[in-house]
Amino acid sequence: MEELTKNEEVIMHILWKIERGTVRDVMAHMPEPLPPYTTVSSIVRLLEKKGYIGHKAYGKTHEYFPEVPKSAYRKKAFNAFLKNYFEGSAKKVVSFLVKEKNLDTEEAEEIKKMIDQFEQEQNSDKK
Repeated sequence: MEELTKNEEVIMHILWKIERGTVRDVMAHMPEPLPPYTTVSSIVRLLEKKGYIGHKAYGKTHEYFPEVPKSAYRKKAFNAFLKNYFEGSAKKVVSFLVKEKNLDTEEAEEIKKMIDQFEQEQNSDKK
């Protein structure tokens, strides 16, 4: 799976949200200031060339849809982020969130519960 530019990611997020649409449909969900139609159309064609989206033609109109699930891209993007910014360490990510105060008490408790559940599953697999 090839990496996406920021502009390609914006369009993919829109297509994941609306599921299907023309270039005009995509543009209707973009923030202001809107890029030119031709720019969005070019990016959509690049996304199709990269295999991220497909299309169905209705005469001269093309309806585009995601070919790559958001979950698959999220996993790839997060793993790249983890590797590039945190040396591949989940511990460093959590440490960063705690130090920067981007983690509230409720979220911290939920993370603790997930870790406890993970440990229980690991221990039961060893038996």
